[in-house]
Amino acid sequence: MSTEGKGILAVISGFSGAGKGTLMKRLLSEYGNDYALSVSATTRAPRPGEEDGRDYFFVSKERFEQMIAGNELIEYACYVGNYYGTPRSYVEEQLAAGRNVILEIEIQGAQKIRRQFPDTRLLFVTAPGAEELRNRLAGRGTESAEVIGQRLKRAYEESAEMKQYDYLIVNDDLEQAVSLIHTIITNEQNGNAKENAASLVSANAGLIDRMQNELFSFSKGE
Repeated sequence: MSTEGKGILAVISGFSGAGKGTLMKRLLSEYGNDYALSVSATTRAPRPGEEDGRDYFFVSKERFEQMIAGNELIEYACYVGNYYGTPRSYVEEQLAAGRNVILEIEIQGAQKIRRQFPDTRLLFVTAPGAEELRNRLAGRGTESAEVIGQRLKRAYEESAEMKQYDYLIVNDDLEQAVSLIHTIITNEQNGNAKENAASLVSANAGLIDRMQNELFSFSKGE
C-alpha cells in the first residue's frame, strides 16, 4: 500500500474497443489536477483527431527499437503488428513529485509494471458484453472486418488475464465509469481501499466468466 496522501501508480488496461482512451480523457477533463497520464509510444499510425505527444508519441519501428535497446521504456508489447511502450523518464519524474500516475497500457505490460513498482494498482476496463464490444469496434469505421476479428480473438486470449487485476471497470455508462475510477484511486491513495470492495475483480468472477464464454464464441466466428 502507498503512504496516505502520496501519489500512486495505477495501470488501466482492457480490451480494444472497451473505451479506455475515452475514459482517460474524461478523467483528466474532470479531475486533471489529481493525475498525470503517461503518454505511450507506439509505431501504429495516428487515428483521425489524434496528436503526437498528446495521445501517443508516434515513432518509427527503428526509433522504438532504439528505445528498447536504451532501456528507455518501463514496458513494451507488440499488439496486432505494432509496438506500444511506456517511457520511463516521465513516470519516474511524476511519482517523485508525489502525483498519481495513470498508465493506459496493453495487458502484457501490466505485470511488468507491477514487478518494478509493487504498489501499482491494476484496473481492467471492459464493455458490458462481447456483443457490445464487437459493435464498438465496428462503429469506429477505421478497421476491416478481418482486423475486428483479430481484435476479438485477441480479446478472448486477453480475458484469461482479467483475474490478475485488482479492479474491474464495466464501461457501460461513461460518467459512472469515470467516477468509479476516480473513487477507487482516491480510496487507495487515502488508505480506504476497503471502500472499493464491490469493484474488486474477486467480487466480479461471474461477470468475468460470462465475458470469457462470449468472447470464446466470437473468437470462433460464431
